[in-house]
Amino acid sequence: MNDPITLNGITLTASPICRQEEILTPQAMDFLAKLHKTFEGRRRELVRARETRRNDIAQGRDPRFLEETRSVREDPSWRVAPIAPGLEDRRVEITGPTDRKMTINALNSGAKVWLADMEDSSTPTWRNVVSGQLNLRAVLDRRIDFTSPEGKEYRLTGRQLTDLPTIVVRPRGWHLPEKHLLVGGEPVSGALVDFGLYFFHNAQRLIAQGRGPYFYLPKTENHLEARLWNDVFVLAQDLLGIPQGPIRATVLIETITAAFEMEEILYELRDHAAGLNAGRWDYIFSVIKNFRSRGPRFVLPDRAMVTMTAPFMRSYTEQLVRACHRRGAMAIGGMSAFIPNRRDEAANTVAFEKVTADKTREANDGFDGSWVAHPDLVPVAREVFDAVLGSRPNQLDRQREDVVPDDRSLLDIAGTPGLITEDGIRANIEIGIRYIESWLRGNGAVALQNLMEDAATAEISRSQIWQWIHQSAVTDEGELVTRGWVEDLVDEEFARMERFEGDRFEDAREIFEECALRDEFPEFLTVPAYERFLCESKESLSA
Repeated sequence: MNDPITLNGITLTASPICRQEEILTPQAMDFLAKLHKTFEGRRRELVRARETRRNDIAQGRDPRFLEETRSVREDPSWRVAPIAPGLEDRRVEITGPTDRKMTINALNSGAKVWLADMEDSSTPTWRNVVSGQLNLRAVLDRRIDFTSPEGKEYRLTGRQLTDLPTIVVRPRGWHLPEKHLLVGGEPVSGALVDFGLYFFHNAQRLIAQGRGPYFYLPKTENHLEARLWNDVFVLAQDLLGIPQGPIRATVLIETITAAFEMEEILYELRDHAAGLNAGRWDYIFSVIKNFRSRGPRFVLPDRAMVTMTAPFMRSYTEQLVRACHRRGAMAIGGMSAFIPNRRDEAANTVAFEKVTADKTREANDGFDGSWVAHPDLVPVAREVFDAVLGSRPNQLDRQREDVVPDDRSLLDIAGTPGLITEDGIRANIEIGIRYIESWLRGNGAVALQNLMEDAATAEISRSQIWQWIHQSAVTDEGELVTRGWVEDLVDEEFARMERFEGDRFEDAREIFEECALRDEFPEFLTVPAYERFLCESKESLSA
């Protein structure tokens, strides 16, 4: 590792990555430094406020619609910004990390939008952070390609940017640091690094090519966090001399507290808002995390049994569509975790059927589009939305006035049907350890048992086990879920995992046990993983 270098107030501690100087220019670093100095204090305050809110919930104070923002909800006059170029039709969005192969596959998929993910499906190794920015810039220059070790070539099929899916970048959440970039010895926010570098290098070029800098905002917990993002957008445009207006943001409603402030979040971002997304997997995790100590009323069954037809999930999605369409914003559905298996026709048929049913429900509920995680599912989702939309680009005209805002129904967790089973516990253990192992090697999205797992689904797996132990849950087979019993199951499942040279299973197991089997409950499993195991020596070995 080379000695740290400081450029325009930001100290870089990482070992150099090929071509990083193209991204970490003096001007770009100065831009990041200004964002950091302006907003870091507020970011820290808001992250601390999350802990206070969680403590309040743990003490029995359920979230409710805010009285202090009633005027925002009851004012029928305001609307979000007009639809931006390339976001008029979002009926199918494909998600995935920004490595070269996945980037090309997503852009050739036929989807309307590509969520270029720097968050849950991407491990924030320094190599991934830098190469993701390089790849996104290369797309705009039409000079991105990839050749696999087997000699298969991947190239873009679209000649112009407007021929490709519209790019919407998802930066990291407010809670995650970028430990390789320091100001005064403290890390810069990962969210500002991802947003800032992409915006600095690409905003003007996107606008010139008929698009704009568009973003998905993850892990937002309330309207004050949305206000912070809006202020970041305003300053970023001012610093680069861009007239206010081209930025658009879609906010993932993937925390239980944000579900009580959906219209307020749109209001804070109204000059830059494009819509809301039903981020189902993180939403389930957030419910478990916030209510994990509140007794059996908040204990969910096996992950596979928590479907979108559960009463609290139906309430959440229907109120999301209503909030969006009332304000002229797009409502985007969540991602089905099922993925096709080209070597297993029977599994493939099951996956297609389940995805079709899921997307049909969303389209009929009024969503304007939805997510898929694999190119083979783009035609499946498109066919469903085509049947509902026809020639219309969206269904913003469907106001869902039949939906009555109801903060009590958002917490109808006890109405979720299903059971806790030993098989479900074993599945959580396997998914949790295997996912963390993959994450530590730099791969933040992994196919396991015909499901696409990312950080959100791994969070559900480990948090369910923590809650079941601490709430003395009993399985359908009559077994009391205790720490000792789960430790025995971990031993058995770990022994079945096939090892290979350079694997990180020992580290993964340790992190999983820290996050699922200890008395303390880490807020995010990626935080201890990032702090303890993502060291430069191991990163360079796995590169």
